[in-house]
Amino acid sequence: MRALIQRVSGASVAVDGAIIGEIDHGMLILICAMEGDDDAKGAALAAKISKLRIFKDADGKMNRSLLDVGGQALIVSQFTLAADTSRGNRPGFSAAAKPDEGKALYESFVSDLGALGITTATGEFGADMSVSLVNDGPVTIWMDV
Repeated sequence: MRALIQRVSGASVAVDGAIIGEIDHGMLILICAMEGDDDAKGAALAAKISKLRIFKDADGKMNRSLLDVGGQALIVSQFTLAADTSRGNRPGFSAAAKPDEGKALYESFVSDLGALGITTATGEFGADMSVSLVNDGPVTIWMDV
C-alpha cells in the first residue's frame, strides 16, 4: 500500500459540495491500494502511521505520534498515487489494485487505524472529491509498505 501523509491543523473532504469528512489537528492520509496488496500490508501501514513521530514535543522537535497528541485522521482513497510517469506525458495507473479490491483494502485500512484508537473520518471511495487542508509545517511524507 502507498500513502501520502500530511500533518494538518484541519482538513475536510466534500462530494457534490457537501462535506462528508472533516478533522481538526492530525493527518490527512491519501491512500492507494496497489496490485498484490493484502489486509496484512494495510494493517502494517496503519500501525506504522499511528506511531509516526511528526508532531512537535515541548521542545519543538518532531517527536510525538498521532496517538501521543490525540490527533485525528482524514483518510481519502487516491488511486492516482499509483501513477507511472516513466513513459510519455500521460500517467498510467495499472499498478493500482482493481476497484473492488482497492475498496475492500481501503475500508480495511480505515478500520485498522480506528482500532488503534485513532478517530477517523473518510472520503467516499471512487467519488469525485474536493479535499481542503491546512498543511501544518508543511510536513508531507510518502510511505510504501
